[in-house]
Amino acid sequence: MKTPMWKRVVGYILQALLALLFVSPLLWVLISSFSPQPGSSQIDGWGINNYLTLFGFQEGLPRYLFNSIVVSLVAVVFSVLVCTLAGYSFSRFNYPGRNLGFMVTLSILMVPYASLLIPMMVWFKSIGLNNSLVGVGLVLTLFQLPMSVFIMRIAFDAIPKSLEEAALCDGCNSLQALVKVLMPSVKPSMVTVGLLAFLEAWNNFMMPLYLVSSENAPLPLALVNMRSQAMGAIDYGITEAGVVVLMIPCAVLFLALQKYYVRGFMAGAVKG
Repeated sequence: MKTPMWKRVVGYILQALLALLFVSPLLWVLISSFSPQPGSSQIDGWGINNYLTLFGFQEGLPRYLFNSIVVSLVAVVFSVLVCTLAGYSFSRFNYPGRNLGFMVTLSILMVPYASLLIPMMVWFKSIGLNNSLVGVGLVLTLFQLPMSVFIMRIAFDAIPKSLEEAALCDGCNSLQALVKVLMPSVKPSMVTVGLLAFLEAWNNFMMPLYLVSSENAPLPLALVNMRSQAMGAIDYGITEAGVVVLMIPCAVLFLALQKYYVRGFMAGAVKG
């Protein structure tokens, strides 16, 4: 049955209003970062002085971006690798303690990670990862495990076992079947896991605050130091410029990978 025209028009209007509701704060921040504001680097007229101040603050914007990229790459690589193997193991192999291990992994969701910061600091110092960007990425990987392992497990559950059995009959071992046959089928879920890990690592503030020094600070942590001026006044101009810089990679990646993102979350919805 064809949907009446008036219902489609109303649907389009509601979608446009909803999109505007979500996009308007981003547009406001973008415009404000170029507009004149008292107490900021852009006092008179429109311009890019806020971005120039951001670029040259302390260690410099390139250094802070590099720190953020390192943390994000570590989190993405380890999240995709560990969660793909874990999801495959929980889905395909029947061994003692499988369900218990899966439940323990999911139980990480119930642990507020702020309560683990002090133990993490002590442990990292003992193993030589104190003030390490790699260490921050590994910690963020830990807290990505519950949701990401769950996504990968249901993605593997949705693939017929006959596909894997055919690969095994052709001479593949389990690892070869995973890499050559199953991983192309769960690619959307792997992209989803990687995107979630990137968004969390790129925007995370709490972990770097406790685990690294100011020279190794990622951009979100550096922005907090940038925003305060004399007498405790907040420089909204440089803060808004920093938010725009933080937002660009997230927006670009999400728009580029949104079809995989949606398919990754839908994997397993219709099993078989």
